[in-house]
Amino acid sequence: MGAGIEPTMYAEEDFLQLSALQHFVFCQRQCALLHIEQIWSENIFTAEGRIMHDKVHEEQFESRPGIRIERAMPLRSVSLGINGKADVIEFHKQRDGSWFPFPVEYKRGKPKQDNCDKVQLCAQAICLEEMMKTRIPSGSIYYGKTKHRFDVEFSEELRRETLETVEKVHEFLKKGITPKPEYSKQCESCSVISSCLPKAMYHHQTVRDYIQSMSEQL
Repeated sequence: MGAGIEPTMYAEEDFLQLSALQHFVFCQRQCALLHIEQIWSENIFTAEGRIMHDKVHEEQFESRPGIRIERAMPLRSVSLGINGKADVIEFHKQRDGSWFPFPVEYKRGKPKQDNCDKVQLCAQAICLEEMMKTRIPSGSIYYGKTKHRFDVEFSEELRRETLETVEKVHEFLKKGITPKPEYSKQCESCSVISSCLPKAMYHHQTVRDYIQSMSEQL
């Protein structure tokens, strides 16, 4: 893997969704609500994201001069215990006639200050590397708000952060504890803000605790 972390073999039932890595880096409480409490509600953020991904996945396969495009391609790493689907994998034709993979992730918003999107994309590349026995130097993230693709280099530093995040998320989900909310400006762009209720739940560990306490007051 090139990041100095020995991979561990995981049972199928312990595999993480690739999206959980992005959720964890963005906000550990968001990750817990989605992947521990299994809470989900449709809102403008999720609707916009779903519409974008539906459009991206409409055609399974596309070909352009020198480029083959696979959409919604299944990805997995047995050694890291992660799986999911790539929005787009571009296969670029090389001089020797081979096809080299280039992952592209689609996001509805705009570039973030942290590396949550980059970690998710890097994890996709690591899955591809394991599946195809190759080394992928870079990929891209397309943001709907800016309508622009940003190239991402899979540096040793980003790879290390990604592998460390995989380990942390495995341990985090195994513990099954939802962190208490800490309201910040980024909460307003969170897809689960209506379920998280960050301003109302400082004294409640889980959404279910909060709902139960409210029902007891009625």
